[in-house]
Amino acid sequence: MTSKDGKTRDPQRSLKLLWSGQRQGQRGPRAQLSVERIAQAAIRIADTDGLEALSMQRIAADLGYSTMSLYNHIPSKELLLEVAADIGAGVPPDLDGTEELRPAVRAWVAALWNGLRQRPWMLRVPLDNASMGPHQLAWLERLLRPLLAAGLPGGEARVAALHLTAVVRGTAQISLNMTGAEDTADGIPRNAADAAQTVAEFIDPEDYPAVTAVYAAEDPHPDRERPDQDALPFELSFGVDRFLDGIESWVAASQRPS
Repeated sequence: MTSKDGKTRDPQRSLKLLWSGQRQGQRGPRAQLSVERIAQAAIRIADTDGLEALSMQRIAADLGYSTMSLYNHIPSKELLLEVAADIGAGVPPDLDGTEELRPAVRAWVAALWNGLRQRPWMLRVPLDNASMGPHQLAWLERLLRPLLAAGLPGGEARVAALHLTAVVRGTAQISLNMTGAEDTADGIPRNAADAAQTVAEFIDPEDYPAVTAVYAAEDPHPDRERPDQDALPFELSFGVDRFLDGIESWVAASQRPS
């Protein structure tokens, strides 16, 4: 596998780093510096100052070690980001008490959405091998359970879970780009209301009738509270609910006698 900088990547090395904190039963004193400790320092820096402030030199200074000491544990920043993205995902929600498909999936989506809003830098880290890390797999495990219990076969449940994950991450990315800290007074539309104003000002309705109609009907108060029990934004809630409508219809149809 080759990375963006043209260097050869070793997936097994990534997986060993991702799972290094899961080994049990090791004897002897614990090392003062570890993969997890380095990754936790990286997470603190990214949480506070953003991903652009993250460097091996900054982490080394924060931990009181030399940069080379860090490289002895994690040989590249690219691998560090994979481990940080996995650990930064945190613990998935406990859905064991939620038996029905829709409440369980919506609770999972809400937890992922809130996590990405709290740590937006994670959206800028390619998952790559991190998707097979212990935390990312725990999130997948939590989502697969209600999908399987609803009657989806294994392969279909996996694809449904990946689709939902992509929907949440994609919606979070768009939302943050439009309303996040990058907002400026440069005249570029940053939210639906701004976009509607731009459409009305610059676009000819005869050339773009559908776009004009959609933005003309846009809610002028996008931040007002909506009757959404899981506190999901409308642009995410609507898509998730329609996706679940399809899943429920598909399962019901597949279980009808032929």
